[in-house]
Amino acid sequence: MQIGRLPTQATLALALATLGVMASAQTLSPETQRYHDIYKELVEINTSHSAGDTTKAAHAMEKHLLDAGFTASDIQVIEPFPRKGNLVLRFKGNGSKQPLLLLAHIDVVEAKREDWKTDPFQLQETGGYFTARGSIDDKAMASAFVSVLSQLKQEGFKPSRDIILALTTDEERGDVESNGAKWLIANKPELLKAEFGINEGGGGELRDGKPNLHRIQVAEKIYATYELEARDAGGHSSTPTASNPIYAIAAALNRLSAYRFPVHLAEVTTGYFARSAPFASGQLAADMRAVGSGKPDAAAIERLSAIPDYNAQLRSTCVATMVSAGHAENALPQSAKATVNCRILPQDDPDDIDRQLKQVINNDKIAVRYTNKPLRSPASPLNGDLVKTVEALTQDMWPGVPVVPAMSTGATDSSYMRNAGIPMYGVSGLFVEPSDRRTHGLDERVEIQRVYDGREFLYRLVKRLAQ
Repeated sequence: MQIGRLPTQATLALALATLGVMASAQTLSPETQRYHDIYKELVEINTSHSAGDTTKAAHAMEKHLLDAGFTASDIQVIEPFPRKGNLVLRFKGNGSKQPLLLLAHIDVVEAKREDWKTDPFQLQETGGYFTARGSIDDKAMASAFVSVLSQLKQEGFKPSRDIILALTTDEERGDVESNGAKWLIANKPELLKAEFGINEGGGGELRDGKPNLHRIQVAEKIYATYELEARDAGGHSSTPTASNPIYAIAAALNRLSAYRFPVHLAEVTTGYFARSAPFASGQLAADMRAVGSGKPDAAAIERLSAIPDYNAQLRSTCVATMVSAGHAENALPQSAKATVNCRILPQDDPDDIDRQLKQVINNDKIAVRYTNKPLRSPASPLNGDLVKTVEALTQDMWPGVPVVPAMSTGATDSSYMRNAGIPMYGVSGLFVEPSDRRTHGLDERVEIQRVYDGREFLYRLVKRLAQ
């Protein structure tokens, strides 16, 4: 009897689930539904370096913009390198204000199917979450910009300034020749020149499921990567030697793991902690206030340093991210390599970090060399229309939530724009729980409603800035 009932129960469960999905879809407004569809399409185009194609993604977004009423002369898909396409759109205004740049990258980091619970390039919509590679970084923002400009175009909006949309490639690979933002600003600067711009790097923080603060990224750490290499003659594994490169690299990485770079407080850092303190409690709030004052005691620094997000705000960091060694299981290794990624405070001298790193490694037989040169960029000024508008819209949508200028510990393409004289601000209206941040990680996910709220925030922000 139980066996006979199982198909009926399974069918009923499936029907209820299907009805639930249909009901959920039916509750979306037409614009939210359009955003959902653009987002889903973009996420499901593999744009990783190894197997993906950002040119395909750029053309897919171009079609949505053409369908919304933009003309072919408004849009360029620029592919300076195979499979590395970028899209640039100009929504022309009346010229009474200088242009606004909307920047988002459409490439993603690698994702191995065997490591994920589901296909990373198929958007999953379960349990109140979107799950896929790029669901946060950075396709939520890229598709939101396409959706927002499509809506404004169809509404007949007449902007006071040109709105430039740049969807770019190879942000995730850093300062490479094919990085779209880098290439465009170097080779076609007239396409991107603006009074200021909006990019990733900021966003909201949830605490216990509720919006706690809204960050504007105005500065970012300097990105630098090193390769460490130890070499030896090798030999037969039956006769070990004392000069094994694997042990040399392992010992160096252990020393690096135990080392902390000095704390250096910049104005943006003290401001971040001072503004965040009222929304924390207990010892954490007291420690934040201490850093916000600019004169924290050692105990406060020690406690905050135990929290990875805060530690990264307080000091430069260098961490091992990849290792490779050996050529056969029965042979002594002839070489061992490690990749060390550093995120350097804007006020720190990269040459000084280089010296400290070599002192920590403390082995003349280990070669230490840059794989990319550190790229400095100035902080964006905390004045002007954008910051005031973000503060006003944040209060409209999330009353009582403070707007906190911050330095991002991760690198973004904003550095290229800032170095070209375009102030950039990382702000998205997308709120995530710090403990569930899976950017670049396994099963990257984001709450569905938070994505829709972020899109609504960006719609209001772009419209208000371009009125």
